Amino acid sequence: MRQLILASALALCATVQCTSVGQAFEIEDQRVFGTGIGVEMSVLSTTDTEIFAPLIDAFLVQNPTLRLRYVVASSQEVYRAVHDEGAAFDLVISSAMDLQMKLANDGFAAGYVSAAVLGLPDWARWRDRLFGFALEPVVMLASRRALQGLEVPRSRRDLIDLLRANPERFNGRIATYDPHVSGAGYLFATQDARQTDAFWRLAEVMGRLNARLYCCSGDMIDDLESGDLALAYNVVGSYAQTRLPAGSDAKQPDIVVIEPEDFTVALLRTGFVPVGALRPQLGGALLDFMLGAQGRALIDGVADLPPLDQAALAPHVRPIRLDPGLLVYLDRIKRRNFLDEWDAAMTQP
Repeated sequence: MRQLILASALALCATVQCTSVGQAFEIEDQRVFGTGIGVEMSVLSTTDTEIFAPLIDAFLVQNPTLRLRYVVASSQEVYRAVHDEGAAFDLVISSAMDLQMKLANDGFAAGYVSAAVLGLPDWARWRDRLFGFALEPVVMLASRRALQGLEVPRSRRDLIDLLRANPERFNGRIATYDPHVSGAGYLFATQDARQTDAFWRLAEVMGRLNARLYCCSGDMIDDLESGDLALAYNVVGSYAQTRLPAGSDAKQPDIVVIEPEDFTVALLRTGFVPVGALRPQLGGALLDFMLGAQGRALIDGVADLPPLDQAALAPHVRPIRLDPGLLVYLDRIKRRNFLDEWDAAMTQP
């Protein structure tokens, strides 16, 4: 579960530049990798440590004198750490494309050029500031045990019909991100709203059924596995694939991962070297490793993050464009209006 670890925040401020202890951003996890006696580089990321650890270990095999401090925070806190507090990290990674784009557009990302980043397709990088390294769908999850024989929904319309027809079954047992606290959740919700009016109908139905709002995909998956939830909407696909076991019956696990057939949003997980990096050359070296052959193999294999391959996507998958259009819903007035409409939908009688 997500938690504020004050001692970790204090230790972190001793390593990176925080404006003050009282304003230290909230972290979820931190770990130091490597036993090298040389310098220590630092990475700020929204990606869970266990997912990214194999890639870090492989990078340190090639750089045995380094240590690497890996700090995990929510997408909102990653943004706050860089934008508001000036925390100094050598590489910043996030699944919230809009917040990453705002940081890059506002001058917080340093220019970085290498053979690896120049080899990216145009849709996977923005200028020489922001670079994608994984392309992954945003999915629905359903528990077959909780459905008790009901048909698994395959689209938003299916989900709306299922919830309306079975309110007693799903009351208090539906989950989605809280867009107030999750930058990625806000991005997914606004992207859905841009694609279809069915999003607001679904939001109203979930509100009437007392949907539970979460900060993180992992917490939703935990409660699905425990049986507290029946359905989860807008979960990062890589976490679902990595966290969910096949179960006792490998041919039909309890939790089913659903890419909505009307459309499935796909996000780019992105990274950049910040202008305040203490060791930008090391941040760039890790970025190059992630984009190189060995890094791509680890990302796709051990870390189980989908690769940068639009050609492999099904026709219903729609990647979010990495461009300044992402900034539209970060406008203060638009954000307030969107969240007001969301709150009204979530408080349906």
